[in-house]
Amino acid sequence: MNSKVVKTTEELVQPILEEKNLELVDVEYVKEGRNWFLRVYIDKEGGIDISECGEVSELLSEKLDEVDPIKEAYFLEVSSPGVERPIKTVEDFAKNINKNVYVKLFEPIDGEKTFEGILVDFKENIATIEYKVKTRKKKVEIPFNKIAKARLAVAL
Repeated sequence: MNSKVVKTTEELVQPILEEKNLELVDVEYVKEGRNWFLRVYIDKEGGIDISECGEVSELLSEKLDEVDPIKEAYFLEVSSPGVERPIKTVEDFAKNINKNVYVKLFEPIDGEKTFEGILVDFKENIATIEYKVKTRKKKVEIPFNKIAKARLAVAL
């Protein structure tokens, strides 16, 4: 059910975003407490503002009302992904070279399932991350298909 709602929402929002030169970052359909939330994260080069989120929300809401893919009551939220935006696609990785990232793996590499550091390279579906262990810098090569979740990370 959830994946069908996400897929339908992606199909409905994509033409709206293309018309406004915006990018779809992610769609979530989740239950929190007693309430369902349909969250659509959008962005563009240089960031997105609240009026753009409002416009997309209105247009998408109309499309969702027409198609009616969700039977229960839900809240629609359209927003920016924030500074720790998800990195989901091969293209996302290629665009975020030299940025600080957090990566969680399906299975360990060198005994670790999470890495945080600088994405120094992404070639042939392999992410190379430079990270610190105490005072030493190390590099790890992670195949794209072993990445469970990835996002930009705020460096402190």
